[in-house]
Amino acid sequence: AGAHIIPSPIVGTFYRSPSPDSPPFIEVGDRVSQGQVLCIVEAMKLMNEIESDVSGIVVEVFAANAQAVEFDEPLFAIKTD
Repeated sequence: AGAHIIPSPIVGTFYRSPSPDSPPFIEVGDRVSQGQVLCIVEAMKLMNEIESDVSGIVVEVFAANAQAVEFDEPLFAIKTD
C-alpha cells in the first residue's frame, strides 16, 4: 500500500515545532496516532495545528521548517497500519 499524504489545509508558513526552542512535533520514523498534532501552519498570525487524520509511521516530511506552503501542498507521508 502507498503512503497516505497529509496536505496543508491552508496557505501559510510551515513550522515543525511549537516554538523555535522546541523539538519538532514529529520526526521521520515516528509512530503517530489519528488526531496527533504534526506541525503548525501559521496564517495571518494564527497558529493552526495540523493533525494527522490517520494512524501510522511517518515516512517523509516534504516541507522545510519556516517554508511557505500552498493550499493542498503535501506536508507529510504516513504509512498506515
